[in-house]
Amino acid sequence: MSLKFMCNNIAETESLASKFASAVCETGAFVCMIGDVGAGKTAFTKFVCKYLNVTEKVTSPSFVILNEYKSGIIPVYHFDLYRLENEGIKTIINELEEYSEGKILTFVEWAQFSQNSLPFDRIELNINYIDENKREFSFSSYGTKSDEILKRLEKC
Repeated sequence: MSLKFMCNNIAETESLASKFASAVCETGAFVCMIGDVGAGKTAFTKFVCKYLNVTEKVTSPSFVILNEYKSGIIPVYHFDLYRLENEGIKTIINELEEYSEGKILTFVEWAQFSQNSLPFDRIELNINYIDENKREFSFSSYGTKSDEILKRLEKC
């Protein structure tokens, strides 16, 4: 299943993130995020965390590889694969598999660097930078759980 949303400003991006948070809060999800620098991967994650009642400060995991937020409705894990090279990614693939199971939400920024080794049941989110304010969000689901999440998102 695939869905596309055009967000013309940051308020529309926040609204989409709120709907996504509602769609995943009961089940969790594994989300592979793809987009250029500045596309809005971390911004979208921050907004989703806001609507999952995360109280920790949500920041980019670029330098630490993983940020964990456990104060909200469900635990949120936020990975960034950008700084890892081939060998580095191979060392965490099994760990990423563990973060794809259960009622947790895992975001993986720069998922295209995973060499197609990420869990089967996942949502791929491509964020396309259109201009300073406008973004296109394309969601694709791979697996039964992710299909159900996108169906819920579509109804929001």
